Amino acid sequence: MLKKISFTVNDTPVTLEVDAGETLLEVLRNRLGYTGVKKGCGVGECGACTVLIDGTPVDSCIYLAVWAEGKKIITIEGIAKNGELSRVQKAFIEEGAIQCGFCTPGYVLTATALVESGKKYTREEIKRELAGHLCRCTGYQNILRAVEKALND
Repeated sequence: MLKKISFTVNDTPVTLEVDAGETLLEVLRNRLGYTGVKKGCGVGECGACTVLIDGTPVDSCIYLAVWAEGKKIITIEGIAKNGELSRVQKAFIEEGAIQCGFCTPGYVLTATALVESGKKYTREEIKRELAGHLCRCTGYQNILRAVEKALND
């Protein structure tokens, strides 16, 4: 069954018909071309498909597209502004927190939500917030340092 929905992706209004069982990941990647949203595990375990929905990090692989009605969605493509990398993106580069890059968009979006919250986080709290992400390349220490740097800049 198809349902017409409207939402915003990276400040662009979108209206389309989606199948009731279609995930937000499928809509963003396959229908709207936001390939920075990665398909990893498909069951909400790895964080590769993380997007911000109304400012909250969400695994788009387990979020039905119909739930996006009226929501504001940010993908990695919407983080840089006017060609200028965000402070989170810069911190990831400066701290060498990027290797293969597959997990990076999800980490950057979650870190962006932390920065935008305006809260102060301890190292243990940051680790808890990042716990829904998996990385096979970095060993996590550079990622943790990058998030701390972005939070403290």
